[in-house]
Amino acid sequence: MTTLKEFEDALREQGMHMALAILQKLRERDRTKRSVAPARRIAGRKMTPELARRILELHATTEMTQQEIAFQLGVNQGRVNEVIKRGKWLDTNPDAPEAVARDEAKARMRRQGSPKRREVRDIKPAASSGRKRSTPKPSNQAQLLLGDL
Repeated sequence: MTTLKEFEDALREQGMHMALAILQKLRERDRTKRSVAPARRIAGRKMTPELARRILELHATTEMTQQEIAFQLGVNQGRVNEVIKRGKWLDTNPDAPEAVARDEAKARMRRQGSPKRREVRDIKPAASSGRKRSTPKPSNQAQLLLGDL
C-alpha cells in the first residue's frame, strides 16, 4: 500500500500537474470541513456523592450514554458505570468501601513518590540437562470428537 505522499511524488515524477492541482483542491476542501473534536480529559474530577447523584440524574432523565455522561461531567466512564450499576459513591460515609479504597490508593501513591531502593537480583537461565521435557499429565476432562456429534 502506498502513502499519499508517495502517490503525490509519483504524480510529480510523471509530470501530471493537473492531477496535483486536483489533489491540492481536495486537500483544501477537506481542511475547511474538518472539525476539531473535544479532547478526552486526562485528569478527572474527584468523585463525590453529589457528583454520583448528578450522574444518576442524567442517566434517568436523558438518553445520554455512559461515555457521554462521563465526558460532560469530567469523570471516567468506569466510574459512571459503578454509580449506575452498583450505586457506588452515593454514601457520604468515609468508611464506605470506595472511600477506603481511594484513601489507600492515595497513600500508595504518596509512598511511591518517595525514592525507594530496589533489590537487584541476578536471574540465571536454567541449565538444560539434555533431557526432554515431560509431557503434561492427562486431565480428567472429556473431549468431543466430530464423530461423536
